[in-house]
Amino acid sequence: PQGSEKAKAFVNAFLKRSMPRKKDEAIQDILTRKAVILEHYCKKKAKQKKKKTKGFTAKQRREMRLFEIEPEQQRYTIFLPLHELWKQYIRDLCHGLKPDTQPHMVQGKLLKADLHGAIVTVTKSKCPSYVGITGIILQEFKHVFKIITKEDKLKVVPKLNNVFSLEIDGFISYIYGSKFLLRASERSAKKFKLKGTIDL
Repeated sequence: PQGSEKAKAFVNAFLKRSMPRKKDEAIQDILTRKAVILEHYCKKKAKQKKKKTKGFTAKQRREMRLFEIEPEQQRYTIFLPLHELWKQYIRDLCHGLKPDTQPHMVQGKLLKADLHGAIVTVTKSKCPSYVGITGIILQEFKHVFKIITKEDKLKVVPKLNNVFSLEIDGFISYIYGSKFLLRASERSAKKFKLKGTIDL
């Protein structure tokens, strides 16, 4: 075809410019095999490190009072709907608390369940002033429960050296606080072992 010589000349000139390190013989060898690989040296881009978004520190949370309940909100009646939601949550979790339900199955579920909204009573304690405190759990931390009583008083009860009881649909469960020193999020993933004797 017309212009084929011009095309060859253009390709030769283009390859010489594109591959300056190759000799003429090597370029001709590439052309005879009809496979042209252009050498392209690209600069490696430095990978940008993604900055992790940092949350608030414990000190900042305290300063911002994120976990504090305002005095006007410290009323037992406000949290009764939360307790009703909790009871429904436990019934769904245990597939309905029927009379023939195995107690150890319910106990195992309660160990990992979220206790916010549960009504608990301190039944035993090494500190007698804690015994008899009854109320709805508003907040659970690693070492303490924050409980609102019927008298609209917010009590901070340590888990250590205390035994708590909670009742739902006639089923009573006991929580040994000394074995319960975990955050709610950590407790849901923990494997609890059966122990023969438990004491304060």
